[in-house]
Amino acid sequence: MEITPCTSDVDYEHWRRVRIAVIPYERTQSVAELRAGDTPERLLLLARDGSEVVGHGLAQRGDSAGAGSVIPRVLPEHRRRGIGTALLERLVAHVEGLGLGTVRGTADDDGALAFAHRFGFVEVNREVEQTYVVTAPPDVAPLPEGVEVVTARERPELWSACFERFGREALAGFAVDTPLDVSLERWKRDWLGDPMFLAVHDGEVVGCAGLGLDSDNPSRAENSLTAVRGDWRGRGLAMHLKQRTLSWAADHGVTEVYTWTQDGNAAMRTLNTRLGYATTRVGVQLSRETRWA
Repeated sequence: MEITPCTSDVDYEHWRRVRIAVIPYERTQSVAELRAGDTPERLLLLARDGSEVVGHGLAQRGDSAGAGSVIPRVLPEHRRRGIGTALLERLVAHVEGLGLGTVRGTADDDGALAFAHRFGFVEVNREVEQTYVVTAPPDVAPLPEGVEVVTARERPELWSACFERFGREALAGFAVDTPLDVSLERWKRDWLGDPMFLAVHDGEVVGCAGLGLDSDNPSRAENSLTAVRGDWRGRGLAMHLKQRTLSWAADHGVTEVYTWTQDGNAAMRTLNTRLGYATTRVGVQLSRETRWA
C-alpha cells in the first residue's frame, strides 16, 4: 500500500471517484472546485494498492474554532486491511502540524462510527439530512415590503460586503458545540451557493438561500446557507427564499434537493418540514483532542 498527496488533476479525479463510490447520495466537488480550495493548510491523500486507488483522505483547518477536520475513506471491498488506520494517522498528523488542539470528523453509518470510537473520537453533535423531491415549482410566499431579491451573480460585490454584519451573525447562530471561526476568504470560497439568492434592504443583505449543483448528477442539488438577519426574522423571509431556490430547481431540471441541518436548529428543521422535506439520514459529529490540547 502507498499513500501519496494529490498533486495533479488526475489525482483529484481519483479522489473524487472514491468519494462518489463511498457516499453516492451527496454531491462531490468538481476538479475545478477542488483546485480552487487548494491551500497549504489542506491535505488530500490517495491510498493505492499497487496501481489501484483504494481510498482517500482529507485534512484541513475546520470551520470550528481551534479545530481541524479529517476524513478518511476506504472503498468497501478494501476495508479491514489497515488502510483507514494508515490514512487517519497521516491526516491527524497534518492537523497537529497546523498547531490545532482538536480534530473533528463525521460518521453517518454504524461502521464509520465504530471506526471513529476505536481511535478515541466521541460524539459532540448531530446533523439531520432532509430531502425534498421536486415535482413542480412551489408557490412562493410574498416578500416583506421594501425587500428585493437578487442573485450573487447579478451583484457579486454583495457577498463580500455582507460578511461583517450579516455573515458573522449567521455563522454565530449555528447550533454547534464549538463556535465557528470562518474567515472572509473562506466565506467567499466555501459558503456561496450558485445560484445564491440574496434578500436586500436599503443596500444591505438581510437574508440568503442558495443551491450547490451536482455536476455528476444534474438532477440533484444541495441547499447552501439559508439565513435571515435577526431583525428580519418572523416576516416570512426565510420561507420566501427557500421556496425561491426550490422554484429555481424545478425550472432547471433538478428533481431532488437535500440539506444538512444541526439537530439543535429546530427552527430550520421545522421550516424544511413545512416545505415538504423528509428526514433521510443522521450524521454524527465527532471530536478528540490532539497533542496540542
